[in-house]
Amino acid sequence: MRSKLPDIGTNIFSVMTGMARQYDAINLAQGFPDFPVSDELIEAVSVAMRKGMNQYAPMPGIPELREALALKYQSLYDCHCTAETNITITPGATYAIYTALATIIEPGDEVIVLEPAYDSYIPNILVQGGIPVCVPLIAPTFSVDWQKVNEAITSRTKAIVINTPHNPGAYVWTKEDMLELKKIVQSRQIYVISDEVYEHLTFDGRKHESVLAYPELFANAFVIYSFGKVFHATGWKMGYCIAPEGLSAEFRKMHQFLSFSCNTPMQYALAEYLKNPEPYLHLPDFYEAKRDFFLSLIRDLPFTVHESSRGTYFQTMGYDKISPMGDKEFAAWLTKEVGVACIPFSAFYQSGKDDHLVRFCFAKKEETLIEAANRLKKLNVFL
Repeated sequence: MRSKLPDIGTNIFSVMTGMARQYDAINLAQGFPDFPVSDELIEAVSVAMRKGMNQYAPMPGIPELREALALKYQSLYDCHCTAETNITITPGATYAIYTALATIIEPGDEVIVLEPAYDSYIPNILVQGGIPVCVPLIAPTFSVDWQKVNEAITSRTKAIVINTPHNPGAYVWTKEDMLELKKIVQSRQIYVISDEVYEHLTFDGRKHESVLAYPELFANAFVIYSFGKVFHATGWKMGYCIAPEGLSAEFRKMHQFLSFSCNTPMQYALAEYLKNPEPYLHLPDFYEAKRDFFLSLIRDLPFTVHESSRGTYFQTMGYDKISPMGDKEFAAWLTKEVGVACIPFSAFYQSGKDDHLVRFCFAKKEETLIEAANRLKKLNVFL
């Protein structure tokens, strides 16, 4: 059989998590919390199951959940999306990204990808017969070089994939970034796939600039979100896509033959839980405190922190003071010899570009972060 993805192997998250298990290392690699989901939310799932909400949900998602989301985004961004025509519940955000790309990409279409990039984007494009056109962000802050974006656009450009707050670089797009994007989209009729799964994780007073807040952008966009990232339940694989009516209808044509629907009791639980906005409104402070705590623990270690994380629950760090190794080799060594797993940045580049940067996840309990920092203190012995 001829592989559709001949150059793609096991993704870096699976590799590093496997190594963390093998060497009993603390897993600060894969992006998942190790603290519990809200008792209230878990009880709401249990209640829904006991009430018999255990059969297929409607294809676009239960109306109660879609209505709750419509109210949320009207409140946050004055976006008047409707439950009936604009919002589709999906089994995870990565699935929604794939489905959005499958909806619009035809063989030979070019898609702008800003690198470093979440590792699903490029395989999703390739499997549709599309051509990823990679544009580098400006390391180590990972802001957007808009001149390079403009230079990368051709007559075959069909879409651009954006991600804010940015995984892995933790950059948070500004209003100026969104206005630059608007110029491009309006002048060339390019689709936008906007990955906003870390929408509520912005720090130091920064505001999340959503495509939903820009009608001219939203008119040609699929905007992707994750319940798992917001409510500390990544294993639930629950997300959603918001798109204008025409694009939403086409998205649902794909969705109905990929998964049709997703977890019913969790949908009812999330609809109930969303009635109170406090849990997601307090997330910036919650994760900013975790970032600051983590940075305080590693302050005297020989890593280089070019900038504190602006958003997400990841921190970028350089290791040039520790080793000349390539980043994949260093990440493996750190896992085996020091007992802490991280993610090498080169895994987020199609070319394997290596800036000697690694990513640590700080969405962990305090005791986990303390133990990780204690293990990392071994690094001082190697200097």
